[in-house]
Amino acid sequence: MNTLVLRDASACDAATICRIYNPYILESCISFEEIPVDAAIISRRIQDCQDAGLPWLVAELDGEVLGYAYASRWRARSAYRHAVEGSVYLAPAAQGRKLGSLLYQALIQRLREGGLHTLIGGIALPNAASEGLHRSLGFRKVARFEQVGWKFGRWLDVAYWQLQLTPLDEDERELAANVQASDTLTCNGR
Repeated sequence: MNTLVLRDASACDAATICRIYNPYILESCISFEEIPVDAAIISRRIQDCQDAGLPWLVAELDGEVLGYAYASRWRARSAYRHAVEGSVYLAPAAQGRKLGSLLYQALIQRLREGGLHTLIGGIALPNAASEGLHRSLGFRKVARFEQVGWKFGRWLDVAYWQLQLTPLDEDERELAANVQASDTLTCNGR
């Protein structure tokens, strides 16, 4: 049959999302969480995300949830209100089937429709598959922080990738070019 449905997540999806996500916590450095989550925690996260006006999507193939994607606020300070961080997680059976790309594309579309400006992807390194996914969707690698996470007895680096969701106007393009040229920006002389 192979019917794919991308839809908003609900509390009813929380247990399945735990089954997808907990192996990333317990067996990989992809997530920096170290303690498995339960359905109540995931249900609360879904609700908090949606209450903030942000999407949390699931991908269902023939009625089975095989992956999810969501956006969360990049930082708490008000000037960051137009920037979000995206996350995508897949069940092992869904990996290598372009489902992550479809989920991320749907998330990007919803964020654009919501008027958000910047989407950021944080990637624990090494992770060639995630870097390839971000590159294929038009993200640019903008930073690498060294040894910012400690998991499984080792230090981990994180790369940050960025996608502009809305086009820059003429003044913003000129400012961005000047910032890149000088690599220095002051704000009101501070």
